[in-house]
Amino acid sequence: MSGYVGILVSDPLLQNQFTQVELRSLKTQFMSMRRDSGKLTLGDLPSKMSRLKVVGENLTEGERGAFIEDVYQNMQEGVDFELFLRVYLKLQAHASARTGSGAKNSSAFLKAATTTLLHTISESEKASYVAHINNYLKDDEFLKKYLPIDPSTNDLFEIAKDGVLLCKLINVAVPGTIDERAINTKSQLNPWERNENHTLCLNSAKAIGCTVVNIGNEDFIEGRRHLVLGVVSQIIKIQLLADLNLKKTPELVELVDDSKDVEELMSLPPEKILLRWMNFHLKKSEYRRIVTNFSFDVKDAEAYAHLLNVLAPEHVDSSIFKVKDPLQRAKLVLQHADRMGCKRYLTERDIVEGCPNLNLAFVAHIFQHRNGLRQTKQISFIEGSLEDNQLSREEKALCFWINSLGPSTSVDNVFEDLRNGWILLETLDKISMGIVNWKIANKPPIKMPFKKVENCNQVVNLGKQLKFSLVNVAGNDIVQGNKKLILAYLWQLMRCNMLQLLKNLRFHSNGKEISDGDILEWANSKVRGSGSKSRTTSFKDKSLSDGTFFLELLSAVQPRAVNWSLVTSGVTDEEKKMNASYIISIARKLGCSIFLLPEDITEVNQKMILTLTASIMYWFLKQPVEERAPPTPDSDSGSQPDTSSSSATDDSGSESSTESGSSI
Repeated sequence: MSGYVGILVSDPLLQNQFTQVELRSLKTQFMSMRRDSGKLTLGDLPSKMSRLKVVGENLTEGERGAFIEDVYQNMQEGVDFELFLRVYLKLQAHASARTGSGAKNSSAFLKAATTTLLHTISESEKASYVAHINNYLKDDEFLKKYLPIDPSTNDLFEIAKDGVLLCKLINVAVPGTIDERAINTKSQLNPWERNENHTLCLNSAKAIGCTVVNIGNEDFIEGRRHLVLGVVSQIIKIQLLADLNLKKTPELVELVDDSKDVEELMSLPPEKILLRWMNFHLKKSEYRRIVTNFSFDVKDAEAYAHLLNVLAPEHVDSSIFKVKDPLQRAKLVLQHADRMGCKRYLTERDIVEGCPNLNLAFVAHIFQHRNGLRQTKQISFIEGSLEDNQLSREEKALCFWINSLGPSTSVDNVFEDLRNGWILLETLDKISMGIVNWKIANKPPIKMPFKKVENCNQVVNLGKQLKFSLVNVAGNDIVQGNKKLILAYLWQLMRCNMLQLLKNLRFHSNGKEISDGDILEWANSKVRGSGSKSRTTSFKDKSLSDGTFFLELLSAVQPRAVNWSLVTSGVTDEEKKMNASYIISIARKLGCSIFLLPEDITEVNQKMILTLTASIMYWFLKQPVEERAPPTPDSDSGSQPDTSSSSATDDSGSESSTESGSSI
């Protein structure tokens, strides 16, 4: 039956958004609508979709109509099943954003805005993010001619259209993510160069933890404000919360009492740590409530008044505790913050209206500026395990990969957030549609431990069905958070996803299985075919550390991709790292959704090297045969990769999935 569903939906990106059961149900409703109307158009959908869950319950017919017309303009356009699914996803996300559902917690920092198509924006949030950009990018050599941006205009969205601004902002948030040699920064970019910048931006955003499902290059090129602002907000969030871990701020150990509490603290997402820090200081004051979110709990500004009094009593205005009006109290809070030298990020009106995004930004900046913590406790009991407990490169890569698939709940920690088995079942169903038996699955929230074990038992059984190596592994190992086993399972799941994508794309007609050896041989053949004598014997070949082989592979699949004048000889460690950084950015610029770091190449991390090679192979095989011919050196043309991917190897829709070509 799963093959039948696959025929109904040829776009892998759409397949990744639904379970088999959901697709069948939506197909039935779509066919019913079409029977009622004969030919179904976009103009018919506002009334017809009233019977759909979420979309029908939370939006009026007028709201549905206005939204569809805003996004698609031509309401007379005919609707096939795939367009119906796209409209449904956008309306569902819009409805969820309107009702506030779908976020993992109340402190989600505009996560909904980047996974939905909310077509209104907060002017206050826009002004705050523009001020942030003006401050952190004011000295950038390329952008200084455009800065400062006027927050009262839409200049932000115009400047973002060439992709440079967002690429630079990503590097501010996580330095070194993008090799700036790969950014197209000419004064006048042609459409292909702009497209490459947006591709690089979106794949890099995913690699640092942003959720960009259902966002593509065209959204930036057309200046869709809600989507641009959503991505900007997530990038800024990552920057502001970067220090909320024990590795960068060991003083956070003051928030806990023993080693068990430390391990729990390190497993929390940054927003939760920030709330714990805030409540830790509030206990020192006369404030007796617990702050659990950055919205309702801070609307009266009382918590802020007491927090700032604890952190900077020398700047307090004693009248703040006598004021009855929340708006006036919020105004005094911001004046206190100004005297501390903290950036505002919000207005007094934003505080009393409970804007979670800006309140989170405000508190995060206070933490960065003055956290009020002292490392007075002995931390010898965690020093040995700190490196083990801190998310490793591999753990982060797997975490970001799962989030790129668009799970129902965002994953912050692969050991804690997967223990009930539900997200693993969702991931399995997206990789191999129809494989999960949802009738016996238990949906969160799950209070009974045995229900979690039931889910995880199915996860293990399905892994065995997919031929994973799971000797002596039981569902309870996942429930208990066994790190070694969870990492091993996730790696095999990620590898299975890559191999399945390659099989579906290139060999779907005869069902040939793809092996690691096939990928290796393909890479060697492409490099050899380009006239190079380079060759690698395996994905752990130490000669790969200088990056030369991958640069030649990228040049072989897209001759204009590599600027060889920027490549180093790869002799010293620094030169190797520069080449590795360039390789990753060029691959992402082509359209490869990859989650490795330069160190994974220089240290020849076998697993991550495989993901890189497979991703390049997948990108190449997606391209129509006629587009694979090398362009002339001075040509402005190039490939136009799709970046709305949500998989480890950019599993975006491909019209070339049925094309024939030379075997690998």
